[in-house]
Formats: sequence, structure tokens, C-alpha cells
Amino acid sequence: MKRLIVLAFIGLVAQLVDGALGMAYGVTSTSLLLLFGIAPAVASASVHMAEVVTTAASGIAHIRFGNVDKQVVIKLIVPGSIGAFLGACFLSNIPATFIKPFVSGFLLLLGVFIIYRFLFQTHPAQFAEKKLTKKKSVPLGLIAGFLDATGGGGWGPIATPVLLTGNRMEPRKVIGSVDTSEFAIALSSTLGFLLTLGWSNISLQWVLALMIGGIIAAPIAAWLVKKLPTTLLGILVGGVIILTNIGTLFDTLKVPTIVLNVTYGTFVFLWIAAVFFVIRKLKKTEWKAKASPNNR
Repeated sequence: MKRLIVLAFIGLVAQLVDGALGMAYGVTSTSLLLLFGIAPAVASASVHMAEVVTTAASGIAHIRFGNVDKQVVIKLIVPGSIGAFLGACFLSNIPATFIKPFVSGFLLLLGVFIIYRFLFQTHPAQFAEKKLTKKKSVPLGLIAGFLDATGGGGWGPIATPVLLTGNRMEPRKVIGSVDTSEFAIALSSTLGFLLTLGWSNISLQWVLALMIGGIIAAPIAAWLVKKLPTTLLGILVGGVIILTNIGTLFDTLKVPTIVLNVTYGTFVFLWIAAVFFVIRKLKKTEWKAKASPNNR
């Protein structure tokens, strides 16, 4: 019973982060399930089965709050579903750990670029709605879907930063669209896992516990995305991307623990400073707007 409560809490926290920042449900949940000694394939299968329900709840909430670009969702779900299904079917035969460091390095650079852009370059009024072409959506969907299934999480961490750096839409719509399209990816992954693993290797109690936590958190996260300022949201997303990829990259390079801890500490300090800088900047802008003669 205690384990089920812990799993429900894991699902709640993971969905709160994922729904608010467009990533981390799969990565967070799978990592914690692995700590319980669950096999990677079974952990990934359990998480994706839970995500079928949690992503549906999250998608409905994001649509309700106006955080979704339906055209982006439509263009991502087909290639994403194909990639996820293939990734689930071949998880036991393909060494996902081999490519993971390269993906982490790429995402790390994207995270740095996102923070730089939202901290110094982009202003909310500058967003230009550009269409996501098939030339970009097909490879993005295939790669993100495949890595999501093989790594237990990856749809959000890959799709969200790539869409953000393209400057196609404001962050809340990127997050909402990625979260909504993830329903199809989770469903495809689950079908692939059921074909290769079968029902007997998956604990429905664990899945149900993760679902309950995720369902509770989904509308709260969607509301946060609607309310948080665009610039602040971009800084938060960029920071999460960097944090989730530093460990993978350093682990592959066999970097000493003390160096990893110092790097983490330094980045967290700079990230918090950036968040406070943005909040102060937003308050100053708000104060100037109120003090403007037009508002008197």
C-alpha cells in the first residue's frame, strides 16, 4: 500500500512538471521505477500505459486553456506514433544508451540557447506564428517518438526545445501542443510493449497509481502554463532541459562525482539568478505600464 501511495505521488509530481514545462513525466517516472528494481522495459511499459490516460487528461486541460496549436499536434502524431511503436518493439535489441549521450549533448546546447534567447533576445510581442512543415515535423516526430519509447521518456525533452528554438510559437502553445500530441505516442508505445512483453510483465496496480497522480496534476499544470509569463516560462523550460541532460552526459564521459556536483551547484545558482532577473524585469515592465499616461 505504501508503495502505491509513493507511486501516485511520483505520478502527480511528474505530471505537474511535465504539464507545466512540456517534459519530464517519462524521464522522472521511469527513473524512480528503476530505483525500485524494475526492469527497464517493464518500467517504460508501465509509464507509457499510465501516460495514455494522463496525457489525455493533460491534453484536454491544455485545449480548454487555449494552450494548443492543433495543426502542430496533427503534424506530429503520425510520425511520432510510428517512431514510438518501433522503439517499443525493439527496446530489448537496440542499444539506446549508445545514442543517448549524443542526444543529451544536443539538448544541452538547445537548453543553453533557449535560456539565452528568452533572457536577452525574445520579447513576448516578437513571436511570429510560422507553420511547422512536414520536412521538419516528420524527422522530429520519428526521432522523439523512438527515443521516448526506448529511453522511457524523450518526447517532451526533444520536441519541446526543438519547437521553442524554431521561434514558431509562444512557449505555452509549444508545451500544450507537445503534451496533447503525447497521447498518441503513449498509446503507440503501449501497443508495442504489449505485443513484445505481454500483460503478465506489467503491474496494473503500479500503472493505476501513476495514472491517479497524473490525472490530479494535469489541470493544475495546464492552468500554470496559461498564467505564467512567456519569458519566465522559457527560462524554466531551458533550465529543466539542461538539468536533465547534464547527468547523462557527464556519466558517459566518466566525470568525477565532485565535478558533477560542482557543475550542478553552479548551474542551479545561475538558473535561480536568471529566474529572479526575469521576474524583476517583468515587475519593472508592469510598473512602467501602470505608470504610463495612457493608463491613467
